[in-house]
Amino acid sequence: MGRLKLQSGINAIEEEPEDSETSFPDKERSALACMINSEIGVVLAVMRRNARWGSRYTSGDDQLEHSLIQSLKALRRKIFSWQHEWYTINPIVYLQPFLDVIRSDETGAPITGVALSSLYKILSLDVLDLNTVNVEDAMHLVIDAVTSCRFEVTDPASEEVVLMKILQVLMACMKSKASVMLSNQHVCTIVNTCFRVVHQAGTKGELLQRIARHGMHELVRCIFSHLRDVDNTDTSLVKGGTSTLQEVGGLHGDYSTGSRQSENDNGTSEYNPQASSGSFASNASTGAISENIVAPGNGKDSDPYDFHLMTEPYGIPCMVEIFQFLCSLLDVVEHMGMGPKANTIAFDEDVPLFALGLINAAIELGGSSICRHPRLLGLVQDKLFCYLMQFGLSMSPLILSMVCSIVLNLYQNLRTELKLQLEAFFSCVILRLAQSRYGASYQQQEVAMEALVDFCRQKAFMVEMYANLDCDITCSNVFEDIANLLCRSAFPVNCPLSAMHILALDGLIAVIQGMAERIGNMSAGSEPSSVHLEEYTPFWMVKCDNYNDPDHWVPFVRRRKYIKRRLMIGADHFNRDPKKGLEFLQGTHLLPDKLDPQSVACFFRYTAGLDKNLVGDFLGNHDEFCVQVLHEFAWTFDFQDMNLDTALRLFLETFRLPGESQKIQRVLEAFSERYYEQSPLILANKDAALLLSYSIIMLNTDQHNVQVKKKMTEEDFIRNNRHINGGNDLPRDFLIELYHSICKNEIRTTPEQGAGFPEMTPSRWIDLMNKAKKTAPFIISDSKAHLDRDMFAIMSGPTIAAISVVFDHAELEDVYQTCIDGFLAVAKISACHHLEDVLDDLVVSLCKFTTLLNPSFAEEPVLAFGDDSKARMATITVFTIANRYGDFIRAGWRNILDCILKLHKLGLLPARVASDAADDSEHTAEPGHGKPPTSSLSSAHMQSVGTPRRSSGLMGRFSQLLSLDTEEPRLQPTEQQLAAHQRTLQTIQKCHIDSIFTESKFLQSDSLLHLARALIWAAGRPQKGNSSPEDEDTAVFCLELLIAITLNNRDRIVLLWQGVYEHISNIVQSTVMPCALVEKAVFGLLRICQRLLPYKENLADELLRSLQLVLKLDARVADAYCEQITQEVNRLVKANATHIRSPMGWRTITSLLSFTARHPEASEAGFDALVFIMSEGAHLVPANYVLCVDAARQFAESRVGQVDRSVLALDLMAGSVSCLARWAQEAKDAMGEEAIKASQDIGEMWLRLVQGLRKVCLDQREEVRNRALLSLRMCLTGVDEVNLPYGLWLQCFDMVIFTVLDDLLEIAQGHSQKDYRNMEGTLIHALKLLSKVFLQLLHDLSQLTTFCKLWLGVLSRMEKYLKVKVRGKKSEKLQELVPELLKNTLVVMKTKGVLVQRSALGGDSLWELTWLHVNNIAPALQSEVFSEQDPGKSWPSTGEIGESLVPSESISVTHKTMVNN
Repeated sequence: MGRLKLQSGINAIEEEPEDSETSFPDKERSALACMINSEIGVVLAVMRRNARWGSRYTSGDDQLEHSLIQSLKALRRKIFSWQHEWYTINPIVYLQPFLDVIRSDETGAPITGVALSSLYKILSLDVLDLNTVNVEDAMHLVIDAVTSCRFEVTDPASEEVVLMKILQVLMACMKSKASVMLSNQHVCTIVNTCFRVVHQAGTKGELLQRIARHGMHELVRCIFSHLRDVDNTDTSLVKGGTSTLQEVGGLHGDYSTGSRQSENDNGTSEYNPQASSGSFASNASTGAISENIVAPGNGKDSDPYDFHLMTEPYGIPCMVEIFQFLCSLLDVVEHMGMGPKANTIAFDEDVPLFALGLINAAIELGGSSICRHPRLLGLVQDKLFCYLMQFGLSMSPLILSMVCSIVLNLYQNLRTELKLQLEAFFSCVILRLAQSRYGASYQQQEVAMEALVDFCRQKAFMVEMYANLDCDITCSNVFEDIANLLCRSAFPVNCPLSAMHILALDGLIAVIQGMAERIGNMSAGSEPSSVHLEEYTPFWMVKCDNYNDPDHWVPFVRRRKYIKRRLMIGADHFNRDPKKGLEFLQGTHLLPDKLDPQSVACFFRYTAGLDKNLVGDFLGNHDEFCVQVLHEFAWTFDFQDMNLDTALRLFLETFRLPGESQKIQRVLEAFSERYYEQSPLILANKDAALLLSYSIIMLNTDQHNVQVKKKMTEEDFIRNNRHINGGNDLPRDFLIELYHSICKNEIRTTPEQGAGFPEMTPSRWIDLMNKAKKTAPFIISDSKAHLDRDMFAIMSGPTIAAISVVFDHAELEDVYQTCIDGFLAVAKISACHHLEDVLDDLVVSLCKFTTLLNPSFAEEPVLAFGDDSKARMATITVFTIANRYGDFIRAGWRNILDCILKLHKLGLLPARVASDAADDSEHTAEPGHGKPPTSSLSSAHMQSVGTPRRSSGLMGRFSQLLSLDTEEPRLQPTEQQLAAHQRTLQTIQKCHIDSIFTESKFLQSDSLLHLARALIWAAGRPQKGNSSPEDEDTAVFCLELLIAITLNNRDRIVLLWQGVYEHISNIVQSTVMPCALVEKAVFGLLRICQRLLPYKENLADELLRSLQLVLKLDARVADAYCEQITQEVNRLVKANATHIRSPMGWRTITSLLSFTARHPEASEAGFDALVFIMSEGAHLVPANYVLCVDAARQFAESRVGQVDRSVLALDLMAGSVSCLARWAQEAKDAMGEEAIKASQDIGEMWLRLVQGLRKVCLDQREEVRNRALLSLRMCLTGVDEVNLPYGLWLQCFDMVIFTVLDDLLEIAQGHSQKDYRNMEGTLIHALKLLSKVFLQLLHDLSQLTTFCKLWLGVLSRMEKYLKVKVRGKKSEKLQELVPELLKNTLVVMKTKGVLVQRSALGGDSLWELTWLHVNNIAPALQSEVFSEQDPGKSWPSTGEIGESLVPSESISVTHKTMVNN
């Protein structure tokens, strides 16, 4: 029945002890007896001081002794005779004498006061508890006696003392262990009495007033602190029950009443329990506590409790009555409207403040337990909140502050039951008052903003506002409105920063930091998925399966928000063109393809922002479909138990009533039909509702139209509505009430369009309470970031702008720090929710505050930067964001790089900000090599051509301040300057700028790509000609950073390579003179290739092709860096030869090496790389064979360096034949088309080899020329394993052998001995080569049809060589050698049967042509070779002849040992 739990409800209550002696030992019993005895003595002593009591006592006449004294004496006689335990003694026995004194109207205030003090002392000793016999009656007796206290008023001071002691005793009763025995009625009486003391204290001293109010607060707190311990109740309500006590009237009109003096000028306070009138010192000679404020059923709209319930131990019934009474104290402005026009309080703020304080105390202690008790909850939802809305618009800051505190408590404890009430409070109170444009005073604005910030500090508040209100199509966007208000209020527009701006900033930061804190609780897959409506579903019927499970309600609210946004867009289209608006909604599946009346009606009803004129025209249209929509529209309203004028107000607020009478009739018919269906009340039929509605509209126009001079009277209105209720009259009181309602409060037939925040009117409040019964459940948000991304996307832009403006205007360090905290929170949220655009905007805003981008920087920028704490904090923040959240920065990298470049130009960056990571890893990879010379060379050159900075490092820039310039003497720096520099250095160190680049390997791909592009953009496009040193220094620095991040991201080189290559290409092709930029570009490119080739085989061709840029260098640039380039290429080849596989890659490498062949400084390193590749065929492959041979040929032909290098190059060429043999064997072992193709390729390579050697055979240097011929003979005769086709040999004779013989012959005849020394020996070598090769291939060549032509070519060369003149005369050696070689050749041909005389029938051209040529050389050879006279002569074998042709010197090639650097 809603009562306190006796066992667990009050902690102080204990069970009855088994051993009474242990509970009250003898000493305690004696002490209690003595205490009571002393209290009796005190009372008697005070009574003796009064003449009335003292004279009777001293007369000795016992009959004259007053009964009060007798009872006290009787108690004194008994007190020490009791031997039983105190809990077994009836408390009434020792309390009654004191209570009699308190009740007596004969005692004066001092005596009553002492008796009350004694009673308080007994109660405070906890003598009374649940184990005491008859304790319930005793407690009731005490309450009855104290609340009926009567005494003579001797002086105002003593009266105040008595009143205070009454409060004291009543509080002691409520705090007693036995208080649970009090009934609901007694608790109400206690509250009633205390309030009357407060009431009466208005005419007394300040102390009494304060004590009385404090006592009332304590009493309410004591009562409602037990609410959590009360069982859930289902109390029975008695309809028509009568209240035993009545509410006080005129309380707020006259807060205190006067008193009449008695004949002896002593007022008396008396109490007549049968009378309910009178008050303290208000009757003839009495001041009795006789007004009973708190009583069952004293509320106007409440159902009274059963008397039986009121007499049971106290619980919910008394709490409901007390709470209802507290709410009724606020019912003081019934004559005032609830709009802003009536927000001037016409009475003292003391009463509502007192009432609100008591209500706040009750809510604080009752907390969420109120939800378990429907009647209490109902009071909070309706009556209390209605008053809060009303007092929220008070001009008093104190009242507004208290109202906001109560609403905050209600939000914390009961928000699940107050969804629409909270929406109304924020929309109609807080958001209106927090802005000056609605006429609120500065104090109101400040209090409202403070309250709003308090709400924002509640972690879940904004999330719940968004989920429950912004995502509900029937509610306003409270979250958006609050966020926009905070952002706007933080903006100091044309004024200095004020406390209001800082307050709004605090609220904004609180919201943002709440989101940032929830990021750690993000669940997997929490990123929102896009919402699409695939098919039409009635949007007003969308429901959630489970409002407690985020897996259900999160998608649900996102879907609702999507629908709400689409409806708003549809409303915008509708306002421009209704037809197109409806078509748009059909296209988005919010309306069906075939429009139906219900869907259009719900669109009109639930969509905010619609043009109400257009809606009214549509609803009033005579078209059948429009009429159906009108009826469906009327059916969306709930007029249950609503007055006709209230219902009509609500109906007409949603659209503008058309002006045409026919349209008005159709609209009112639809309204009347709906109203009569739901609230027939006293109306006979719907026609009565229609006629009365018409009459109300006419009355409204008559009363509130300024053009109507003669206004309708009350009687006129009643007369106009006769016989309309089914032929009968409506009740006169009913019509009078309607008349005055319309007169006082106009029905607006032209409602305001949706701008601004609405006013809360009584009719709207009734509608709100009806909606609250049907609204969707309140969603409780947990600590996870379910909707933060959606919310942040809405408020991010204004938030960044607001924080930035405050930061810009702020002058205090704590405000700076608050803004910085906000910036970091915004960055964290943006990054974690992948809102790259927001993060970029934040970076752009912050970079402006670093002052590093200001074109008009101070003369001493380092000093200015050190003195500007705002700039330093902004700089640290920028780079903190870059390091923490770089993954999600896109365009913002440009601004960050601008700051870095400015610091670089000022010399404030560490000297190696970009290259540490790259170089460290390089040393690790190549422990055997030192750092490439490019570093020192490049840096030295950069210093010479870069900006003439006085120092380049961080500490160097600092020490520069301490140095003295001899040309311009400077004063020694001051302590302030030194401190500023120190602060600057510390700031740069805290930025960790180098980490951005050294840790770039951890950046996400998109961010990395944007960083690289930003570096390229910051470097600028290289220009042909001379650029300024500052621009070049910037370009070099950016290129260093670009190369660093490229080397640090080898696994993602594909992502970066195109941009890096194009940038370096632009530099190379636009540079015409050596400079640091092109040097950094070239060597950076080589380092990239060197480092990445082992890891990126699929990109090897791209990397190596890029090296072709080196070949495009301007001649002056190439010459300046050729040696260093070659050393890098050498290192690259030695480290990565096995990773270079494609012909294109090798072509680039060999081109670079060949380029060095004629460069004095670079050739050695270039040849060393070639030796590394070709030595013993270590790295020769079919892909690079021809290229390497050609490069070796160029080194052989090069006259740079010693002859030995050319000879070694020829040896490398000759030795490469072994590779051809090996590959030929591998191809032979293989089968198929690939093997055939490989054999053909080998033949082509061999042909290119001998062609290359042929060219070297023409070299001016004798040693080179002769070694080339020997190498050529080796390559021609040592290829038995290669199996070259005959056709290839024919090409070889034509293109190589015959050509080299012809060319040598021409050289011998046409050039002087100075140019070509000892050509005779060269010709001999060439002729021997011809004979050797021809004889070795004779068997195979003789089978060819073109053999005759080939043989004649041999003979013709021998003939020419025989006749050649060297230095003007024929060579004796050739004269001897040619016949000998010819003879041996003819002998071999005869032996092999190649040269034989055939039958003369057809002629024998070979035979005849042979002897024709031979006779020109040596006519006697025919007879010698074919001598028939000496048939038995033995001819040498082919082998023997071959051996005789071999010169004495060995033709074997000894390969020199390859030397590495």
